[in-house]
Amino acid sequence: MSSFIDFLKGSYIEFRHKVEWPKWSDLQSSTIVVTIATVILALFTFGVDELFSKSISNIIGMLINVFN
Repeated sequence: MSSFIDFLKGSYIEFRHKVEWPKWSDLQSSTIVVTIATVILALFTFGVDELFSKSISNIIGMLINVFN
């Protein structure tokens, strides 16, 4: 148990004094970049999904017309 407490103390010291935390402006710009990339990827995924959905619907519709 004492090794676990030593680990926690060491982790706290490292996080508090040795880690270089980003500045607020860096966090804001990174958040904006991630948000824009997420929206672009979501729109791309939506477009591909719609394209495949309509293509499969058309193919199934043509097969139904052929066999009727």
